[in-house]
Amino acid sequence: MAIDEDPFGAAPARKPPGHDVGGDISTLSEGEIEERIEVLGAEIERLRGALAAKRASRVAAENFFKR
Repeated sequence: MAIDEDPFGAAPARKPPGHDVGGDISTLSEGEIEERIEVLGAEIERLRGALAAKRASRVAAENFFKR
């Protein structure tokens, strides 16, 4: 084994490619842009659902403690 080799043989974990908000999109193809729009649209819906659930939970707690 060479001195500069990793003794554990593990390569550093790489972040999977994703959308970098505000990042350069000039090199993306039409298909890649469409795919990102779909992914981001699904993420927006997921976030809206989480927000609605949190709001409903807060309202339920407020109503419970008003009694």
